[in-house]
Amino acid sequence: MKNNKNSIICRAVLSVLTALCIIFSCSCSKFQHTYEPLGDGLEVTVLDVKQGDSIFIELPKERCMLIDAGENEYSKTVTDYISSKGFKKIDYLVGTHPHADHIGGMRKVIKKFDIGKIYMPRATANTKTFEKTLELIDDKGLSVTVAKAGVSILKEDDLSIDILAPNSDEYDELNNYSAVIKITYGATKFLFMGDAQTQSEREIRADVSADFIKVGHHGSKTSSGEEFVRRVGAKYAAVSVAEENDYNLPVEKIIDRWKNSGAQVLMTKDVGNIVAYSDGASLTVNGVKAEAGTTADYNKNNLQPNETPDGKWVLNTNTKRIHSNECPLIENIAKQNIKYSDESISELKKQGYKTCGSCKPTD
Repeated sequence: MKNNKNSIICRAVLSVLTALCIIFSCSCSKFQHTYEPLGDGLEVTVLDVKQGDSIFIELPKERCMLIDAGENEYSKTVTDYISSKGFKKIDYLVGTHPHADHIGGMRKVIKKFDIGKIYMPRATANTKTFEKTLELIDDKGLSVTVAKAGVSILKEDDLSIDILAPNSDEYDELNNYSAVIKITYGATKFLFMGDAQTQSEREIRADVSADFIKVGHHGSKTSSGEEFVRRVGAKYAAVSVAEENDYNLPVEKIIDRWKNSGAQVLMTKDVGNIVAYSDGASLTVNGVKAEAGTTADYNKNNLQPNETPDGKWVLNTNTKRIHSNECPLIENIAKQNIKYSDESISELKKQGYKTCGSCKPTD
């Protein structure tokens, strides 16, 4: 009788444990596989964080990388975007240099996500933003790998992530300490310049050729030297910049320099987030596909000047800008962000829209 009773108890305990295992297994499955993998693809998003820098990169095999995190006030923009992609861990985190418009949002990123490796240059700033970032890194038991030329972040058969700069130990300008990152995926190449200036550009002896570049220092005249632009030979040049900023950026001469080199220039102030996807052989930038190494036709929706299929004004619903149908910037608007309207500009302004600073549309 006693043995029978024990047997019943054992079976009951076993049933409970089995049920718990099933529940736990389902829970793990639910929360560990929220990310829908890109397969063999790589996707780069230059986030619109106004007058700051933040680039999120989805890597093959369900990994990701974040280069900079913008000002603190835009940290939620960064963290929300990463979360929307289903990631809970950032495998590679890079703070290109200690300026607040690049690392201001880093603390919130480190608090919210699991962090793999952190890379930062051997540069310091006497600011609370920088000091508190280092304190949080220490509090979480993380360490920092020095970002400098020659450091390899990742090396695989068809994927490599390398640091090309800084190449010196001392600079007068903090911007020149910027970690310059190059990603090669199959036949496609990406270059991320931080705020590196012409001195740093000249010091880079490695191959800087790239299909896609995040332009240095928000399009400032201190970066993007003529020889460097020629060496890069980019088909796409992305500029992270706010429409209204205290620095009068980007500089028109620098934008023209990239355009004259054959690059299609995209600015976050005009198109919002800039998304480039590579399958290893070709690039798709904001919806338009082009073979790597060729000049891309970047007319996203085949909309030519003077075409107004549905209205007088072309609206960018992402940046909330009103464009005339002759504005050259409409070629840079992702198709899903285009809307047409015949409403008056005053009515559109009531809806939160602003007029484009380039074409300056008026009723």
